[in-house]
Amino acid sequence: MLRFPQKHPLLWAYLFAAYFSLSYHIPIYANGMSGSIGLRDSLLMSFAWLIPILLLPQHAKKWLAFAGMLMWPAALISLFYFIVYGQEFSQSAIFIAFESNVAESSEFIQSYWQWWFLPLTLVFSAIPVWLWSQAKPLQLGLSRRLGYASVFSLIAFWPFIGSALFEPQKSINDALYHQMVRMEPAAPWNLVMGYTKYRQQMADMQRLLTQNRQVKPLQNLVTDNATMPDTVVLVIGESTNRQRMSLYGYERPTTPNLDKLNQQGELVVFNNVVTPRPYTIEALQQVLSFADSKHPERFFSEPTLINMMKQAGYDITWITNQQTQTRRNTMLTTFSQMADHQVYLNNNRQQNANQYDGVVLPPFAAALDTNAPRKFIVVHLLGTHRAYDCRYPEDFAYFSGKTDVPDWVSADLLDEYNSYDDAIRYNDMVVSNLINETRRAKGKSLLLYLSDHGEEVFDNPDDLFTGRNEGAPTSAMYTVPFIAWGSEDFQRNRDMTSWKAAADRPYSSANFIYAFADMVGLSFDEMDYSASLVSKAFKPSQRWIGDPLNPASIKDYSTVEATEAKLNIVRHDNAQETLKVL
Repeated sequence: MLRFPQKHPLLWAYLFAAYFSLSYHIPIYANGMSGSIGLRDSLLMSFAWLIPILLLPQHAKKWLAFAGMLMWPAALISLFYFIVYGQEFSQSAIFIAFESNVAESSEFIQSYWQWWFLPLTLVFSAIPVWLWSQAKPLQLGLSRRLGYASVFSLIAFWPFIGSALFEPQKSINDALYHQMVRMEPAAPWNLVMGYTKYRQQMADMQRLLTQNRQVKPLQNLVTDNATMPDTVVLVIGESTNRQRMSLYGYERPTTPNLDKLNQQGELVVFNNVVTPRPYTIEALQQVLSFADSKHPERFFSEPTLINMMKQAGYDITWITNQQTQTRRNTMLTTFSQMADHQVYLNNNRQQNANQYDGVVLPPFAAALDTNAPRKFIVVHLLGTHRAYDCRYPEDFAYFSGKTDVPDWVSADLLDEYNSYDDAIRYNDMVVSNLINETRRAKGKSLLLYLSDHGEEVFDNPDDLFTGRNEGAPTSAMYTVPFIAWGSEDFQRNRDMTSWKAAADRPYSSANFIYAFADMVGLSFDEMDYSASLVSKAFKPSQRWIGDPLNPASIKDYSTVEATEAKLNIVRHDNAQETLKVL
């Protein structure tokens, strides 16, 4: 074994550099917590540490020692973070660390410290020391060293080089961002890039918060203390197409718990709600504010739903199992920072990580138990976001085979089709448990569940597709579940039977803030009862879908329904012709 470093000194140096990142990425991948992207990027970025050795071989051992001292603390932190939390250390974890005070940090160490951490640290540190001690000088000519250095530079820095050379339409900042994404999984860049992203996200978030503080409050807001709920819960789902829920007539039993609550008459199930956008951030910008497809500027110029509930005197807790600190999620993190309390549960860099929504239940129970006279709790789920088999534990796998699966779903697509239904069934467990927890809250309680958007999962035989595409909209991407549950005390003061009479009204969640205010019992000058789903003054209006920044893309959702209806007629006619031939 000791002859190996002498025969292959460059490969030995690579093993030394790769050890630090692989020490935590291998258990993360082996545990099934995340996919192979972090492992792959770590292996690629480890080549970067060999470039100085190739350029200055006489200082190889000194350089390896220096590199090891940089990578060791970052790798150790990442390893122990995985041991404690079962997650990959990311910029989200850095966000939480900087949001914590010294007392909280001390409590954390006391709570999680185990005696075997010390010997593990010693073993973890001894391995790279031994690898370094066996490293040998390179015996390569200048041309070979320069050749290797060029190849390794391309491998490690291709995201930046490729963008700069072959994508001139992209800015240098875009190229740098792609390079940061490649570097972040590897030590010590997981700390360096994580902190850099944290600072960028904080700057963007503070800008949005500053804009929000300058927004004038709602005019003449009136609260009805006799009928208003003491506890309001808003559960925001993710990527859930109501057409795949048995609660909405789907053949498979994907929502057994909600089905039971509905059969007992405890739910109000709204059957005809669509989202304005098939993407989380873009949809929630309208759902949680007065903005809509025709007036996107209202997101910045008028109060949000969080502002409204604060003005109404509610103590607000935001619990999320979504990623918090990513380039896309700045808006959601900003929303959470408007709340009085935040609970961030998902610190993974990638969405293809096993992160189950059951983790929201303990902090939700704790939020219910606070002494605030009025509580508003937002629970943002990861729901049925792709990868679907990462959304539920193995023991929740329920569907297999082709029972009640459309004929057009072939064998190679079956696993993903079944996994989506399994994810919906697990989501049913989480949402029903949130309802049951809310049931024990004191006083009047109201819980609303609404998904941000739907998801196409081989629902269209003419275009077998998984995901969302605003350029080719289908009903599966836009049809969302919307349900309401009220406690007995709440129902004694409010007539929820009239809500059931509104169950089939065509509605867009772009107007959700009006329905929400009406259900809670808030009134103000800006209120539009014609846009409230449960109001007697409700008037059906066009349900716009499309990108507000591209007015030409905006269309009425009815065009999607009309297209699918026409396709169904064609399929029916073709089937009849086939029968005639047979």
